[in-house]
Amino acid sequence: MVLEIRQQLKLTQQLIMTPQLQQALKILQMPRLELSTAIQTELGENPVLEEVLSAQEEERGLEDKEQGVPFRQKSSPGEWEWDRFPSDYATVPYHEPPKLEDDDDRPSYEQTLSREPSLTDYLIWQLRLSDLDETDRRIGVLLIGNLGSDGYLKTGLDGIASECGVPVGRVEEVLRRIQEFDPPGIAARDVRECLLIQVRHMGMEGSLAHRIISDCLKDLENARIPLIAKKLKVSVEAVAEAVQWIKGLEPKPGRLFATDEPHYITPDVFVFKMDDDYVIVLNEDGLPKLRVSPFYLRSLARKDLAKETRNYIQEKMRSAVWLIRSIHQRQRTIYKVSESIMRFQREFLDRGIDHLRPLVLRDVALDTQLSESTISRVVTNKYAHTPQGLFELKFFFNSKIQKDNGESVSSQSVRDQIKRMIQGEDPRDPLSDQEIVEHLSKKGIQIARRTVAKYRTMLGVLPSNKRRKVY
Repeated sequence: MVLEIRQQLKLTQQLIMTPQLQQALKILQMPRLELSTAIQTELGENPVLEEVLSAQEEERGLEDKEQGVPFRQKSSPGEWEWDRFPSDYATVPYHEPPKLEDDDDRPSYEQTLSREPSLTDYLIWQLRLSDLDETDRRIGVLLIGNLGSDGYLKTGLDGIASECGVPVGRVEEVLRRIQEFDPPGIAARDVRECLLIQVRHMGMEGSLAHRIISDCLKDLENARIPLIAKKLKVSVEAVAEAVQWIKGLEPKPGRLFATDEPHYITPDVFVFKMDDDYVIVLNEDGLPKLRVSPFYLRSLARKDLAKETRNYIQEKMRSAVWLIRSIHQRQRTIYKVSESIMRFQREFLDRGIDHLRPLVLRDVALDTQLSESTISRVVTNKYAHTPQGLFELKFFFNSKIQKDNGESVSSQSVRDQIKRMIQGEDPRDPLSDQEIVEHLSKKGIQIARRTVAKYRTMLGVLPSNKRRKVY
């Protein structure tokens, strides 16, 4: 066998993701808030990239200069020779929010102090007011620190006892003291204990409600009122009255101290009806208007510029240009995809959710000549404000359910019909999944019972036996 070295020419195709392409795909998928943050970060890191000031700010800057107020001079948009650059490098529209000019416009200092006390702070405050010794207080701090946001204890007592070097019984005693704190039901280990603590707080120990929670909680969960009455040997009316009282208890006491802030959604696209047509308008509020700094463009023309400096400026300039191109490509792609979606969903825009058309990514991809992966990135975390309300772009994509007459209806429309059926049902005789199937069948929509159960779960609706109200 002879070993030798040979040269061979082989032609292959390979997909390579360049850094610029990766950046463009990442920007395409970004929500508005993330994109704004990324732009501000790039503005701080790349000296070649800068914002274009509005005419009002330019005028204000010139006035400050005449009055001797120091400020950072920025070149006006007209100084950039646009003919030297491709159209892709055009600026991104920007409207800066108004600034407060006078101290009278600013909120008072007291209005800025808005932190609400947390559940942990409230319980620690009560612990300090208790007559426990130093060791028991340390145990109490560990117990409070292991409470979840719902107010339940999330750890076993053995670990806390081992860490403090005390018997488990002592930890149990401190836990019972904490369970006497406000809000009632705090530091419970399960729902039964939580409800029993609240019953004890109200002095209702030994009552029918106490017996139901203690011995028949599973039957209570499934609304088996007659069975509970039979087990406890009391009348059905008495059980129904006790159950009504139990419903007034709080199964998650920590919820009273929830500090979750509301999430405000800013739409990426506005859909307006003008005459008989719908117009797509991109929401460009809050996105800085970017350009390459003319100062650095002029610096590159200098012949005495050091090689290292020239390479640095050119590298930063390429980065700035690619960012501007990527943002423009993002805006154009979002517009194109949104326009296609609204064209498919014209009936929905005119008449509401019952007329939502079945739609998949492939339909929009064929219409826009874009790949399905690109469509998926566009509709992720993007919202559209339409005449029918505010919806995520993913909302408009639904699977198809065939009707008896050959027409098709979207799965979202079927879910909405199921929701309306359940909302209009008799609480004493709620609709079962099979009955919902039969109601839909009368409308020509043939789906399986397990599909109804899946849609009901997606809507957050309990089964019929748990929705039933006997009295």
